[in-house]
Amino acid sequence: MADLYTQLVAHTLFPLHERLKHHTTVAVRRGMERSQWWPPARLRELQVRRLRELLMSVNEHVPYYRDLFTQLRFDPSRVKSLDALHTLPFLAKADIRANTERIKANNAQGLARFNTGGSSGEPLIFFIGNERVSHDVAAKWRATRWWGVDIGDPEIVVWGSPIELGSQDRIRMLRDKLLRTKLLPAFEMSSAKLDGFVAEIRAMQPKMLFGYPSALAHIAAHAEAKGIKMDDLGIRVAFVTSEKLYDHQRETIRRVFGCPVANGYGGRDAGFIAHECPSGGMHLTAEDILVEIIDPSGHPVPAGVAGEIVITHLATSDFPFIRYRTGDLGVLDDQPCACGRGLPLLKEIQGRATDFVVAQDGTVMHGLALVYVIRDLPGVKEFKIVQESLALTRVFLVTEAGFQPESEQTIMANFKQRLGAGADIQIERVAAIPKEASGKFRYIVSKVAASGIGGGA
Repeated sequence: MADLYTQLVAHTLFPLHERLKHHTTVAVRRGMERSQWWPPARLRELQVRRLRELLMSVNEHVPYYRDLFTQLRFDPSRVKSLDALHTLPFLAKADIRANTERIKANNAQGLARFNTGGSSGEPLIFFIGNERVSHDVAAKWRATRWWGVDIGDPEIVVWGSPIELGSQDRIRMLRDKLLRTKLLPAFEMSSAKLDGFVAEIRAMQPKMLFGYPSALAHIAAHAEAKGIKMDDLGIRVAFVTSEKLYDHQRETIRRVFGCPVANGYGGRDAGFIAHECPSGGMHLTAEDILVEIIDPSGHPVPAGVAGEIVITHLATSDFPFIRYRTGDLGVLDDQPCACGRGLPLLKEIQGRATDFVVAQDGTVMHGLALVYVIRDLPGVKEFKIVQESLALTRVFLVTEAGFQPESEQTIMANFKQRLGAGADIQIERVAAIPKEASGKFRYIVSKVAASGIGGGA
């Protein structure tokens, strides 16, 4: 049962916070908690209605889709099934980059700018409106409640880019304090830092952990190696996302923290796609997100067959994501979950891996600490970072118009700051970056970390 302060936050403070930001999060979450128990047929009826409303809205307000629908002679008001999506082309990252302004709705207000490196290594700039934020936060909130934790329960978050961690203003800090959320940086993991993280977790005794699976597993392994007990804190669940969760990571986190591990899948671009329930089912956020799995030719594949994950987010009328190619690989399931929810299932997620990198002084950092240096630079189309050794890191860049020669100096300076002044940073411009033999794309690979940290992937 939630304590009195958690109830105050969940029922009063957080709803007030969301209303002040013009978000409808509370109402959306309540609706989702009802619809999650609907049978699949009723959920599909909801999806068809919302798809039709989205397509009609973008036809009226989004220049990119208005022109596209005209060319295709596509009438969104006649949409009566989800199969209507198959008449529309896919939306690739390159399409968004080439048409960013035309994809914005002409009646959109208060759009927030976001960017991500994504799992393909292609930097992407896009925009999110209040409707999308409300629905994504509501979906995450619903999922945490599956595990008996609520907004306001003490939480440790192992996350954040260097920019995000440096921009914590007083309002943000006050909000986190009121919500009982503490942020630990995932990018600096020297032994001394890890000692501090373990001490902070023990002192706070959070009800939930949230972060990259690699980072939480690394903290857990450090505590275990030091003989520090972490399974007596009352942690109910560890939520992990943003990377592929490997079995050895799940087991390490579960064993050391004495709690189950709940996998999550999604991203800033694609939204809150799926989350694991206590029965082990990876439930899709079906009220908001339509998921297709396609083969290399773009044709849909049946449940049980792996393919690329394509999403249509139904709460993105301000900046639509319609048949958006995530670049991730996954497998749909056609079996119901033992929990009784009607939400469809994602059977498997493939193709997301992010390494740690190791500085010359032994500091272990999350690989995204280097990714964030490159992803916002203008004119970078694709990139890959390979840490060959403590002495050498190679950076492969596919550039286009807008890339400035001085950006190479920016990359080298920032990488040396993180990896050590003596590190040799070699930058090579290439025409294309090949995928791994498995077909996956790893935008950062550390041969040092893979040989020296926790068993590798």
